[in-house]
Amino acid sequence: MDQEFVERMKQKLLDTKAEILEKLLAEDEEFRDIVEKDDSKDLADIASSDIDKITLEALGTQEIRRLRLIESALARVENGKYGICLKSDKPIPKERLEAIPYALYRIEEQNEFERKNR
Repeated sequence: MDQEFVERMKQKLLDTKAEILEKLLAEDEEFRDIVEKDDSKDLADIASSDIDKITLEALGTQEIRRLRLIESALARVENGKYGICLKSDKPIPKERLEAIPYALYRIEEQNEFERKNR
C-alpha cells in the first residue's frame, strides 16, 4: 500500500474520529465538562484517554464501535499493517478502504463473517 494513500486514509480516520467527538460534545454535558476542565488536551488526546464509561455510553453502541474501529485502524497505520485483511492477510482494495477506512476485512471475508454470525 503506497504511503500517500495510507496518509490520506489516516487523515480521514482522524477527521471521522473528531466528528464523532464533536457530536458527543454537542450532546453530552458531562463530556463537555471533562473537555473544559482539561484544556491542555485536544479531542484526539481526550478520545485516547480513559473517559468515564457513562460518558461513552452517550455515544450509543454504534458510535462506540466506530471509535474503537478507528483507533484500531490508526494503530495499524502506525505498525505498518493498515489495509491488510485480518483474516486472509491479503490487501484490502483501496475502494473498500475509501468507503470504510477502518475496514478489518476484504469484502469476501466480511461476508463470510456476517453469514456465520447471523
